[in-house]
Amino acid sequence: MSPGPAPQGQDLAGRLVELVTALRSKGIPAGTSETVDAAAVIEVLGLSDRAQLREGLAAALVRRGGQRDVFDMTFDIYFPAGIGTPQSALETDEDFDLEDLRDLLAMALAENDLRTLDQVAEIAVDLLGQVGTPATASGAFSAYQTLERLRPQTLVVQALEQRGQGGGGQGQGFGQGSGGEFTDRLERDEIRQNVERFRAMVASEARRRTAEIRGRDVVTRHAVRTGSDRIDFLSASKQQLEELARTVKPLSRKLATRLAARRRKASRGRIDIRRTLRRSMSTGGVPMHPVLAKPHPSRPELVLLCDVSGSVSGFSSFTMHLVQALSSQFSKVRVFAFVNAMDEVTDMVKEDSDDLAARIARDAHITKWHTSSDYGEAFADFHADHMSAIGPRTAVLILGDARNNNQDPNLSALHEISQRARRTFWLNPEASMRWGLGDSVAPLYAEVVEMHECCNVDQLTRFITRLLPV
Repeated sequence: MSPGPAPQGQDLAGRLVELVTALRSKGIPAGTSETVDAAAVIEVLGLSDRAQLREGLAAALVRRGGQRDVFDMTFDIYFPAGIGTPQSALETDEDFDLEDLRDLLAMALAENDLRTLDQVAEIAVDLLGQVGTPATASGAFSAYQTLERLRPQTLVVQALEQRGQGGGGQGQGFGQGSGGEFTDRLERDEIRQNVERFRAMVASEARRRTAEIRGRDVVTRHAVRTGSDRIDFLSASKQQLEELARTVKPLSRKLATRLAARRRKASRGRIDIRRTLRRSMSTGGVPMHPVLAKPHPSRPELVLLCDVSGSVSGFSSFTMHLVQALSSQFSKVRVFAFVNAMDEVTDMVKEDSDDLAARIARDAHITKWHTSSDYGEAFADFHADHMSAIGPRTAVLILGDARNNNQDPNLSALHEISQRARRTFWLNPEASMRWGLGDSVAPLYAEVVEMHECCNVDQLTRFITRLLPV
């Protein structure tokens, strides 16, 4: 593989602009000032040390947590380590087969040799990852196909055996007493971590090779994941939902600061008419010196009505955890969950369980004679049993996709809930273009309460900081 291109002048400026554009498409808000900073970084650091350049551009362009992985993947596409077939693959013997590659990989895993792991990844993608004809626009290199054929996860035991044989007395301690078991567990974990590093190397190499065939923008669009704040709640995998769960506490601290600032701003500037008129008597009735009323800060109450059925449960669980983390910003927070029956789950949410959805499904009364969503029946339950939770200072948030399985939507119950509350909002995790399709009754509910599209963390954050009553 020849060294990566080192564009100069206009080519380098264009490449930087392309990188920033790609980052913005993946949810990293790099603007004009960040681009200028990145250009200054390149001018100071140059292109001779790629690792140093990566860190410098990351410092200039990445402003939020959880975005570094997205930046690294995009950087590897627009500033690759090389072009063409890697030298390690060109130098591979023609008789080199899959078993030889697996033996080499096991040795690299055992010896914790990251450089050899990188070379094995290059060889593996070239040998096992070709899809179609690479010389044509339909060709590509697949990390999935490479890893499925190579099966690196099955080499952990082989790598442990090689490490034991090469470690002399250290290998003899495996399984002998608690110390040997502890050492064995540590070494097994280290090898598994190396397997994950190898998987990432294969994915990076496959993206690089495919970008040379299909173009950088195409690969960025389809092979680089978006930032955590742009992950769609309804299509998120279990791993992505776990990643979102880790962002709750830092996100809640940021949102709490913004809500407190809104509250301070809202408590200033109200004129006390009576005292202002009294003071104006000394100036001939002209209110030259307005008197501001003393602020009476009162934090609102918050009630959540959460659909926890099916894929919507991921969105509801994340929002429940986030609101609980923000509970200090409200005088009272009560949480109700439903599928087709309504039950209060405030205490469950307060316990901050990792598997909140499973516990609600197990311990709360959220279903009746069937397990399909029925918003009308759930609203009827709330209207009959829990209306005392709503008062003139209460904001009600309804979380759900408004897919009612062709049941009665019970608009009258929702109207009563809305009339009793200070404000009522509906947060819908489905894209607005799908509202009203199939069994969705979102347009009907939107005529009664204010409905907002809330497909990802970014949209949820904007709603909380701009519209949630303070």
